[in-house]
Amino acid sequence: MSLGPIGSALPTFRYHPDPVGTGSFERVPGRCPHCGRDRTYVYTGPVYGLHEPEPPCPMCIADGSFAARFDATFTDDAPLSSLDAQIVDEVTRRTPGYSAWQQEQWMTHCDDAAAFLGPVGYPELQRHPQALEFLQSEDHSADWLQDLSRDGSPTAYLFKCRHCGTELANWDVD
Repeated sequence: MSLGPIGSALPTFRYHPDPVGTGSFERVPGRCPHCGRDRTYVYTGPVYGLHEPEPPCPMCIADGSFAARFDATFTDDAPLSSLDAQIVDEVTRRTPGYSAWQQEQWMTHCDDAAAFLGPVGYPELQRHPQALEFLQSEDHSADWLQDLSRDGSPTAYLFKCRHCGTELANWDVD
């Protein structure tokens, strides 16, 4: 874990580089109920566990203390099962997840988890031809893909390989 840019209230998450931009953190100044630190942001994404505690601050996610304390994860580990256990642990227990309609599917490439870039609709996908081609390769018609909406359903989720730069996407519907 490293801290973001100087003066930043956020740690750097290598598998989720812009958790504010993707909507996984919301600006809510206050004191974290878990670590007691002053915080600027609070987590708004999914938490999977036996308890439903107050949302954690970014530092409680980054240092793994929240996941350890509540035996919680922030994303499903099934799509990551072929990866090294340390990567799976970092993505599921020390990286903010993202909200999807049904169940998020963290993408992988080059034997690593990809970086989550955010929800996208068809207009955004047109600026990411590799990701659009990836969805088209799954036998989706061009007409259906045009229905993808960043803020509605169906929605696509954009990822980028941290090693080779390949852009990937998956989709979900309510």
